[in-house]
Amino acid sequence: MVDREREWNFHLRSLSSSARDSNFANDPASDPSLLNSVKKLHEFCKSDKSEDLIARVYPQLNRIFQRSVSAISQSRTSNGILLLAILQFFLDFGDVVLHDADPNLRTFFRSCLSREFADPVVAEATVDFLNTYKKKLLTSFPTLLPQFFPLLLKLIAWNGEKLEKSFLRVFPGLISPGSFLPLFPSLVDIPILVVALEKVERSSGPLIGNSIASIQKSTAPEMLLALMDEAYTGSTIGDEGADSESEDKNTIAVADPLFLELLKDENDGLAERHWTSPGMAAALQAAINTPQSDRLKQALKMTPRLVDTYFSVAVRDMNNSLICALIPLLMTRHSTLFPDKIFSYEVQRRLLEFMLAAFHRSPNFIALLKKPIVDRLGEAYDSPAKTELALQLCWAIGEHGGGGGSHKDAARELFESLELLLYENLSSSRLGLRDSALGSVSSTFRKSSQSRLLCFVVTAIAKLATYHRELQPRARVSLAKVARSRISDVRVWRRARDYLGLMNEPAICSSVLGPSRPSSEYMPPGSVRWIEGGSKMIAHVPFYILSEQEGPPFHDFSFSDILPGK
Repeated sequence: MVDREREWNFHLRSLSSSARDSNFANDPASDPSLLNSVKKLHEFCKSDKSEDLIARVYPQLNRIFQRSVSAISQSRTSNGILLLAILQFFLDFGDVVLHDADPNLRTFFRSCLSREFADPVVAEATVDFLNTYKKKLLTSFPTLLPQFFPLLLKLIAWNGEKLEKSFLRVFPGLISPGSFLPLFPSLVDIPILVVALEKVERSSGPLIGNSIASIQKSTAPEMLLALMDEAYTGSTIGDEGADSESEDKNTIAVADPLFLELLKDENDGLAERHWTSPGMAAALQAAINTPQSDRLKQALKMTPRLVDTYFSVAVRDMNNSLICALIPLLMTRHSTLFPDKIFSYEVQRRLLEFMLAAFHRSPNFIALLKKPIVDRLGEAYDSPAKTELALQLCWAIGEHGGGGGSHKDAARELFESLELLLYENLSSSRLGLRDSALGSVSSTFRKSSQSRLLCFVVTAIAKLATYHRELQPRARVSLAKVARSRISDVRVWRRARDYLGLMNEPAICSSVLGPSRPSSEYMPPGSVRWIEGGSKMIAHVPFYILSEQEGPPFHDFSFSDILPGK
């Protein structure tokens, strides 16, 4: 006990000495023994549970914390590890000394982590700290992590897969009602963020120890004035007089709105991503034309996994209003991603899966989002990505009856959009008119894409008319035109002909083309319940859906004969 008391007295004197010594007063982190004393005293306080010792240590640590923060801009040593050690003390014993750690936590993020996120030691220690105190942070300071999610994304983007597993445990804490929507574009733009950070490093030196805000400091006031001038007068940032200093000292193109948005540290709401800006175009072109860095390669692999976690939290914790508001963002970003084939495929697949799952859970979303859905259908010819999105939306419209039986007006408008899409494709090969959008895609691929689109549209029209009977006369006209058109792909007109035949048998039509989860009010007598197919024997299902086998069925069969195996 005597040795123990002697030891904590020694460390307590070390704290006092660091706080008083003029050599360290302006930069406490430069004292190599200080961090060890902080950690030892923290251990003593935890093991002894002595409120007297806690009360003696607290004022010294509070003073050192404030001095360290004030010295960060002039300090040549890292302050992150020391400040994290002091924050641990505040979180563990704040209740004892009546200390609110919220201002200290925010100060750490703003003043220290914004400068040292690129330091691998500080980054790892920060993620470990967040994991250790995750429960306390989420309960006592629920807005902290959602507020600083852009800074934490910079941390993981720069430090890569080494911290991915630890960061994934923290990541759900970044998602809250206030950060849910702004987080999504920042998440899918992590590769662009890496490009921006690497651009900063190449032009302005190492990121460690320099806040990006301080790197931009010399031109920030002029930049903000230029942005305001652009917003209110329409002039561009580059519209300077001939006698002005046209040589921009800031070589990271900070004037580009996209970089301002990407390099921020705090969540300031959902902002438009300026993908068409000159700086963005130049950055993407440079990224395409040069070999990918290891950091960028890791970001391209990590981002889809972070998107998986984001969607899992969304399904579990977010309400329908936020999920409904997210879907238009998914539609917009589906075709606007970092131009890497594998990355784009992985992210687009996840976006479509989540969107279709959201429609399955809440079919009324289709009616509520009628306007953006119609807009996306109108863009079906612009690129392969937009064509794929239109296909999936066509499927969702038909599968869920345009939002359900209570949304007849929305269903009618969606039906009219499908009609327009159908007639445009019948009259001319619209997909073939956009060679510039599809690049060097072959004529065969264009024809295949058009046929696939027509098959989806024809099916959606038939399913929508099956759900809303008042649309059946118009659907018959549309399907008849397709059946008579005899376009090059036999699959399209044969499908239209089959649907016309099905419509002559209302009960069978509702079973085959009706929604997969029919409500009792919709299900007419005699309809087949496909969900019971594994246990009931049915002999009157039209045999032309049995892989187009001709002739009467030679035996009674169950639905397991025609449904794909699980």
